[in-house]
Formats: sequence, structure tokens, C-alpha cells
Amino acid sequence: MILIVDDKQENLIALGKTLESRGFQIDTALSGDEALKKLLRHDYELIILDVQMPGMDGFEVAEAVTGYSRTSDIPIIFLSAVNVSKEFIARGYASGGRDYLVKPFDTDILVLKIKTFVKLNNIQRSLQMEIEQRRIAENKKDEFISIASHELNTPLTSVKGYIQLAGNALDKKQFEQTKIFLDRSQIQVNKLNRLITDLLDTTKIQSGKLKFNYQYFNFDTFLSNAVDNVRYSFPEKNIHIKAPDLSSIRVMGDESRLEQVLQNYLSNAIKYAPDGNEVVVEVLLLPTDQIQVNVIDQGIGISTDRQRRLFEKFYRVEENSNRFQGLGMGLYICAEIVKRHQGTYGVESEPHKGSTFYFRIPLNPDISELN
Repeated sequence: MILIVDDKQENLIALGKTLESRGFQIDTALSGDEALKKLLRHDYELIILDVQMPGMDGFEVAEAVTGYSRTSDIPIIFLSAVNVSKEFIARGYASGGRDYLVKPFDTDILVLKIKTFVKLNNIQRSLQMEIEQRRIAENKKDEFISIASHELNTPLTSVKGYIQLAGNALDKKQFEQTKIFLDRSQIQVNKLNRLITDLLDTTKIQSGKLKFNYQYFNFDTFLSNAVDNVRYSFPEKNIHIKAPDLSSIRVMGDESRLEQVLQNYLSNAIKYAPDGNEVVVEVLLLPTDQIQVNVIDQGIGISTDRQRRLFEKFYRVEENSNRFQGLGMGLYICAEIVKRHQGTYGVESEPHKGSTFYFRIPLNPDISELN
């Protein structure tokens, strides 16, 4: 939209109709004060500004516009029938104007100038947005490197400590203590392995090199194996399966990748429900020839505004980032795996009322579209 500022109503009407006939969207202001108020409420691509106005003249308006960060990049074209000397033209450019036209002017020339300045202004805005996006990405990368260094170092330090304690216990022939320390070391090694796997998978996703091995597999066996693996890591937690008879259900997909999704959901359900003792895995056979898996926890829950970002790369809920470990990549990887199976994913949750993470995939996807 273009803002025309002139204290004469007839000038606004005449120029406004001319520009509207050329396809421009127009807004008008009869004074500098009115123009500044409109600039606070609306976005404009260009300002056409009369120099000679009572009260705040065009130069003062331009200085106010360019001095305000929100409007400083809006191009300004001055129009004047009185102040035509080099001194006034120079002042126009000094106050922030991009051009200075003397009345009477050629309308075609004005239209060409408007199109040029609008195009240049849009290019400048696009460049500024790109610069800002790159700055945000760079900050995220730096933050991620810091988090990754900390998250990788934590289990590694624990492994070193437990191995040293195991060695000391072994020297003293305290075999039971030795076993305890070695078991704890194994838990930390498993954590370290998951972190490294997430790092490698994220890199492969970004480069398009994450491999999938699609074939038919028995869903009942898949479900049992995935849940049993998590039960082994968290023997103190009760993981219940609620499902119909799945013995005859076969699914086309990458069994190991989908197991990765289910295990990630289960691990999160346990991690983010430190006071809960039960997790439910619910399987639904949908009438749309799809199968849905829900992982239901008794955890801390997630607010609605944060649910939309949970599956983004590197996203970690700020208030939980210090309390719970993780790189913020697990759910992002899950989302990519489910999408590669032509499926959908999501979460339903309320703060302090637990969460249900789900994924839904077709039993018989279009094989030609799997890649």
C-alpha cells in the first residue's frame, strides 16, 4: 500500500485516482501528524510526501519516519510545486527522501519510479528477512553445539566414574558392587549411544541419506519387541499394551525405523513422568485401513502453544531443559520416519494431566511413493 500525504484534499483525490487506475492500493493523510499515526498502525511500501504543509512540513515528517526503526526503510518520494531550488532538493534527500519531483510532473515517470522503489524495497526486505533467518539459525546452531557438548559429556563422565569404581571394587573382591557399577556404566553407554545415533540420523535426514528398508512385517511381533526392549531398560516401570488381536496384521514399512519411533515415544513417556509408574501403549485398527499407536503417560503434560513445536528440530521446552536431558532431536527424527511411511503424527496433552503421543501409518501404503 502507498501512503500519499498532502494538505490539499483535491491533490489527494487526483493523485490517488491516478495511481489506483494503475493498479496501486492507496491510503491518504491530510497532515504530517495524521501520516505518522497511520504509519504506526499500518505497513506501507512507499510514501509520496508533499513538502509544503502547515504545521509539520514534509521534511520534518520524513525525518520522523526515517528516525523510527519500524519505518526507516520505507522509500519516500517528495512532491513540491514551491520549493524547487537546489537547497530544498538537497534538504529533501538529507531528510531521508529517495527522490524529489517538481510539480507539474509526468505521471508515467512517477509510476515508473514508484514501481522501481517498491521493487527495491521488497528486495531489501527479503534480504533482511534472510539475514535474520540466518542469524537465528546460527544462534540455534551455537546453542545446539553447547547443549550437545554437555549432553554427550554427562554420560561419558559417568561411565568413566563407574568404571573406576568397578575397578576399585574388583580389587577388593567386592563382586556384587562391581556388577552394580558395571550395570550403571552400561546404562550410561546406552544413553551415549542414543545421543550419537540421533546426531547421525539428523545429519542423514538433512542430507537426504537416511536409508529405509521397506518390507512386510508382523505388527504383533514388532510391538512386543519394541516394548520389551524398553522394559529391559526401565524394569521399574509398568508398560501395558492395550490392543486387539494383531497376530494376522502385517504392515509394509521399515520395522527397525518404526521401532525407533515407538521406543522414543516410550522413553519420553517415562522420562517426563518421573513420578508416574504406568505407561499405556494403545493400538487401534482404523476403518481407513490404517493402524494407530498411542503412547499414554502420566507425565507433566504440555501446553497447547508448545505442542506445535515439539516435532521441530532441536526444540526443547525451556522450563524442562535443565530438568531433563536430551538434544531435542528425537521427536524430529520420529516425525521424519513417520512421514516417510506416508503417515501422520501428533500429541494430545494438558499441563499436569499427562500426554498421548501417537503415530498413524497405512497398512498398505503406495509402494511407488515410498523412498
